[in-house]
Amino acid sequence: MSQHDFDIINQSSGAFRIDLNLALKALASLSSGESEPATRYANMLWYHYDTDPATSILKMRNATNDAWINLFYLDQTNGQIHILDDTHVVDASGTQTGLVGDQDESAWTTGTEVIDSLVSPAKIKAAIDNFAPDSVGNSQTWQDMSGSRVADTAYQNTSGKAINVAVQLGTGTTYLQVSSDGVSYLSIANGNASTTAPASAIVPNNHYYKVVGSYTRWHELR
Repeated sequence: MSQHDFDIINQSSGAFRIDLNLALKALASLSSGESEPATRYANMLWYHYDTDPATSILKMRNATNDAWINLFYLDQTNGQIHILDDTHVVDASGTQTGLVGDQDESAWTTGTEVIDSLVSPAKIKAAIDNFAPDSVGNSQTWQDMSGSRVADTAYQNTSGKAINVAVQLGTGTTYLQVSSDGVSYLSIANGNASTTAPASAIVPNNHYYKVVGSYTRWHELR
């Protein structure tokens, strides 16, 4: 690790040789050190050798010489280069065509980002779940709800996805009804005075459903 101001002053030949060698060592080592060089130049390279060799980073001074640009990490322990999160991929004109990084969660759950990117499987799953929340049968099981449902009582599906309601209607005037707002109901199926009739309906998330009259069995896929 070596740093130098790269300014060779007038001096004796022996001192000149020492000064020149120090400057060349600093140049060869990319001015490596835990602290930034005291003298900085536009576009110079500085290898910030951190106390943790796994997170040492190569930096480049910007053209206006007022800030450092992070290039990539050099993992000395494992002999690897670590690319920085949110690294832009550009074409020959400098136009961004991709992004190496995780991106914000909102970019995936809203579907608004158009730049290609590398992303974690968890965020891809989050995007799929957000755009297709009502997939019936996925991670759902059939459940016997006969003992916990009461006829002529409205229930709201708050499970987060669509469910399937299957009811064996009772005799008499009976209906399986569904509603999007809990006010206006649509009759999906009805029984009659002498026979029972099976009824089934898919109920989207936050929609309502009920049996008017009576039922003998009530099952839900949820």
